[in-house]
Amino acid sequence: MFDDFFSRALIAGVGVALIAGPLGCFIVWRRLAYFGDTLSHAALLGVALAFLFEINITLAVFGVSACVSIALLLLQRNATLSSDALLGLLSHSALALGLVVLAFMTWVRIDLMGFLFGDILAVSKLDIAIIWLGGAAVLAILTLIWRPLFAATVNPELAEAEGMNPDRVNMIFMLLMAAVIAIAMKIVGVLLITAMLIIPAATARKFSSSPEQMAILAAAIGALSVVGGLFGSLEWDTPAGPSIVVGALIVFLLSFLAYALKGLTPNVDPSSAPKMPKRKSGHE
Repeated sequence: MFDDFFSRALIAGVGVALIAGPLGCFIVWRRLAYFGDTLSHAALLGVALAFLFEINITLAVFGVSACVSIALLLLQRNATLSSDALLGLLSHSALALGLVVLAFMTWVRIDLMGFLFGDILAVSKLDIAIIWLGGAAVLAILTLIWRPLFAATVNPELAEAEGMNPDRVNMIFMLLMAAVIAIAMKIVGVLLITAMLIIPAATARKFSSSPEQMAILAAAIGALSVVGGLFGSLEWDTPAGPSIVVGALIVFLLSFLAYALKGLTPNVDPSSAPKMPKRKSGHE
C-alpha cells in the first residue's frame, strides 16, 4: 500500500478537483480566466497577512480574495476602465503587496515556492477535512444558485426580466471562487489554481451535451488528472502540483487526438456556453 502522505494527497487532490470542475465551467462559459488569475495572485497577499497577524492561512486567503471580488464589482460600476484593465490592476497590485509585506517580515521564514506551486504531499488530516467539508458547502450553494447563475451567464438581461437577480448570484459566485482559491492553494499553489479550474472544464466542453453533464465530466477529468499527476510525480520524482496540471493538459491534448482519429473537428471555442434549458411550464 501507499504511504500515509501519498494517500492523504490523493484524497485531498480529488476533493479539490470535484469542487473546481463545476466552478471552472462557469469560468470557461463567462471567459473569466483572468478573474481566476486575479484571485489566485491575491491569495499571496492573504498568506502574508496571515503570517503578519498570526491567523489561519485559509481564512486569510478567503478574506483577501473576497475583498478583491467585491472591489472588482464596485470598480466595474463606478470606474471608466474596462474589466480586463481592472483585473490586471487588482491582480498585480495584490501580488506586489503580498511580496512587499513578506519582504518586511524578516523574522518569518516562509517557503514561498510551496505557496506558489503547492505542497500537496504535506497536507494533513485537518486540511482534508477543510477541503471536503468546505467543498461540500461550496457545491451545495452552487446547486442552489445553478439556474439563476446559468441564466445570468447566458443572458443577464433575460435573467433579470424573469425575476432573477444577476448581481446577487454573481456576488455569490465570486465568493464561491474565493473559497475555492483558499481551499486549493495548498494543493497546486497560487500560480496553478487557474489551470485546474480551466483545463478540465475546457476538456469536458467538447464531450458534453448539457451544462450539468459538463460540470460532472469536468470534475471527473480533474480527479483523473490529480491521480495521474500524483502517480507521475511518484514515478519520475517531479513536483506534485505542476505534475497534476500537466496531467490535466495531457487529458486535454488526448481529447483533441480522439477527434483527429475520428476525422472530426473539435470545438475550439470552449468559452461558448450551451443553451439555457427551457423553463418547465406549470402543466408539465
